[in-house]
Amino acid sequence: MTVAYADVRAAAQRLAGIAHRTPVIRSRTLDAACGAEIFIKCENLQRMGAFKFRGAYNLLASLSPAERNAGVVAFSSGNHAQGVALAARILGISATIVMPSDAPHVKLAATREYGAEVVLYERARSHREEIARGIAAERGATIVPPFDDPRIVAGAGTAALELLEDAGSLDAVVVPVGGGGLMAGTALAAHGIDEVIAIYGVEPETGDDFAQSLARGERVSIGVPQTIADGLQTTSPGILPFAIAREHVRSIVRVSDDELCGAMRFAFERLKTVVEPSGAAPIAALLQRRIPDLAGRRIGAIVSGGNIDIARYAQLLEGRS
Repeated sequence: MTVAYADVRAAAQRLAGIAHRTPVIRSRTLDAACGAEIFIKCENLQRMGAFKFRGAYNLLASLSPAERNAGVVAFSSGNHAQGVALAARILGISATIVMPSDAPHVKLAATREYGAEVVLYERARSHREEIARGIAAERGATIVPPFDDPRIVAGAGTAALELLEDAGSLDAVVVPVGGGGLMAGTALAAHGIDEVIAIYGVEPETGDDFAQSLARGERVSIGVPQTIADGLQTTSPGILPFAIAREHVRSIVRVSDDELCGAMRFAFERLKTVVEPSGAAPIAALLQRRIPDLAGRRIGAIVSGGNIDIARYAQLLEGRS
């Protein structure tokens, strides 16, 4: 599996007029708290509420007529599920999504509303990819992985491409890290423009499989992380994102669930925007000064999504995880 800056550019052309060009916003309060100029790319305002639409559409739009007729199968805790379901509806492709039974209701409901068939599984007892591959083999369908595919990585990278076009030169870009697709795509996009931009990933403290893997120089696996950031509950880095990260990523920093809640409150109160826990990770890292050498720098941050149940959102804003 290989992917390059040219693939991100090609994905941007494929997504033109389909994906939203989400805004880049500023906050003087955030700048003051960080001692830097912060540029926030609001992928919580993307179609279906997250950056995942970009990679899903890029992959599905590249399928042959025969592959489209056979349908697709994906596995996801929520945002990738919705991205695949919406892209499939737009392109007229049947989609089946394997989702955990404890996925947020708003994500389950939206996936079904977009027209996808949902197959539920228990996180602790079953392996989602095995279930998905079994269904795909039975139906002759194409697997759409959440992060470990060149077309997914290239599509995700288009968010960073837009960020750099709209914000201008940046010293660093900070992104949430689950399987690593967004971080990998961001690195390729950023370094295709300016190879000295520092790329930082942010993981939950209890789900730091990527940080551990980079430290050891090989992919490691952990148990299912216990964190409010359901989109970052991966147990091992993707093969392709890990290879890209080893070459392009400066470091991975960690944030606690309490810090994620604080970042969500900051986004609500100061940025006037709804951000889910996973999407709040870069804001949390910035507010906690986890990113080194912030002072006086121009920093981009990609808020990856904003899909969260209303009741759960209110609970987390009050600090009740």
